[in-house]
Amino acid sequence: MGGEGTGRTGGRVVAAGDGARLWAARQGDGAVPVVFCHGGPGLWDTLGDVAELLAGAATAYRWDQRGCGRSEGRDGPFTMARAIADLDAVRAHFGLARPVLLGHSWGASLALRYALAHPERVSGLVYVSGTGIDPQETWRPAFLGNLDAALGTRGPRLRELWARAARGGGRGTAEEREACVLQWSADFVPPAGPRAVAEAERMATPFFGVNAEANTALVAEEGKELGSAGLRGGCAELEVPVLVVDGEADIRPRTAVDSLVAALPRVERVVLAGAGHLPWSEAPEEFGEAVTGFLEGVSA
Repeated sequence: MGGEGTGRTGGRVVAAGDGARLWAARQGDGAVPVVFCHGGPGLWDTLGDVAELLAGAATAYRWDQRGCGRSEGRDGPFTMARAIADLDAVRAHFGLARPVLLGHSWGASLALRYALAHPERVSGLVYVSGTGIDPQETWRPAFLGNLDAALGTRGPRLRELWARAARGGGRGTAEEREACVLQWSADFVPPAGPRAVAEAERMATPFFGVNAEANTALVAEEGKELGSAGLRGGCAELEVPVLVVDGEADIRPRTAVDSLVAALPRVERVVLAGAGHLPWSEAPEEFGEAVTGFLEGVSA
């Protein structure tokens, strides 16, 4: 589907259904095709380490979501339906009949919605560090409290940067990057220490900017569906096998995922001790074993 060419940073160009050009890249040479969905929304793909970790078992297809990172479409539209269609364009472009989807953080939500919309096009779902299907208020206050505790004396600076962004036009690229590094440094174990800051800096290099419009629109749309009987019922009818992977020390309460796990009929859950929001960082061997085992089972 769509044209193919060389994208920025050596990737490929995938043409979405409305002509927007999306950046994508193929990595690894494993037997199982896996399409990655990065977090955000409004960010870009930072899952190269995961693709490298799984390279022996998976061929990874990474991409930047619409209007983010190296992809076009800064003006949207930013809807779940459009995001699902863009993901399908990536799948079709690479000629993948029924790949596994691997979604991280908000990307786990996107991968789940795709599986609900197109179960016949998915052979499995790896749901990493997602926040489940309950309303955001069931976990977000605790997350913000944990974030403050993790950052300590740096917390007021992050809130100041958030306030500037909320007012509009008051924060430049350098401060936008600073805010990302501050927040992301709390996602590692131990949080906000030298290693965590170095890892967050690496995630932010190169820095492509945050698409705040995409973030606001998609979070708001998802929020209207969370907690609904329709979403819960759809999950209960999903026959796609799912692996849920959590880092035990993620500052987003892992109880947020409990109702999703309870609703899914074909699900396995792995909680990695001593790992945070990016569990492959602190527990690479355990993460790799869990995901590789799942991929082998799906492809058997």
